[in-house]
Amino acid sequence: MGEVGIFVMNARLHTTTSMHTDQASWRDYYDLGKPRIVLLIVFTAMVGMFLAVPGMLPLRQFIFGIIGIGLAASCASAINHLLDRRADATMFRTRHRPLPRGHVTERQVILYAVILGVLSMAILLVFVNWLTTVLTFASLIGYAVIYTGFLKRASPQNIVIGGIAGAAPPVLGWTALTGALHAYALLLCLIVFLWTPPHFWSLAIFRRNDYARAGVPMLPVTHGVTVTRWHLLAYTVLLTLATLLPYLTGMSGLFYLGGALVLDAGFLYYAVRMLRPPDEYFAMRTFNYSIIYLAALFGFLLADHWLLPRFAAPAYAFIAR
Repeated sequence: MGEVGIFVMNARLHTTTSMHTDQASWRDYYDLGKPRIVLLIVFTAMVGMFLAVPGMLPLRQFIFGIIGIGLAASCASAINHLLDRRADATMFRTRHRPLPRGHVTERQVILYAVILGVLSMAILLVFVNWLTTVLTFASLIGYAVIYTGFLKRASPQNIVIGGIAGAAPPVLGWTALTGALHAYALLLCLIVFLWTPPHFWSLAIFRRNDYARAGVPMLPVTHGVTVTRWHLLAYTVLLTLATLLPYLTGMSGLFYLGGALVLDAGFLYYAVRMLRPPDEYFAMRTFNYSIIYLAALFGFLLADHWLLPRFAAPAYAFIAR
């Protein structure tokens, strides 16, 4: 593309992201919050809540904790839309988002994110506890500002480093009900942290040309697909080992262990097959499986602890007060 073409593309991008528009609808704001991602975040936080206490959950902390964590996740997603608006306009996967299409302005997104952020912090501080408020705020800043604003374009290990903030929801759920950190909560965080790289790298392999056009130094762009596939396999092995820890530490029982082993076998199959995939789309099948994997794994944790307590170890007996 010549200099004239680049100038025209940048001019169009500036127009779509800066002009005032009256086209914003509830659907645009709904999309800004990335509801499918937030749903998975809230689910992992909810599992952290269930695992933190025996018996019935304290209703107030449960309800307001879920609302506060969910609003904070939507706030972070809206900021992510704002900071990634130029890259989103050049990528096939994201070019239909509200900002690149000109359905919302930057000012509207900022206002929306501020409202969500203030509401989430107020709800958590007033109705839950200060520790969950502080940790949620730190996670929001870690993902929306540090990762999206800096790390994403600074290092091919962006996903690994930024994954720390994205792995926090189970910890937030745990502290929302107990007001204290616990080793089991950090174990759940470790599982999500190790799940994040193979999850995103499978997508990055499939969308590597998109990331290259946008100037985002994802691992497949900077080091090639082969290196990324080996990294994906290595982290999947580490993830498999980490998922055994809830059983080995007495946090969960045999029901969870059986489900985890089946899910791990599936993920390892995809990771090994990724070394010599049958087709280009196999990376997306791996990505899709990773989503099912995490939801199902936490589902087994929940079922083992709550629905089938006779199979579960009394993890709550070790809560630090």
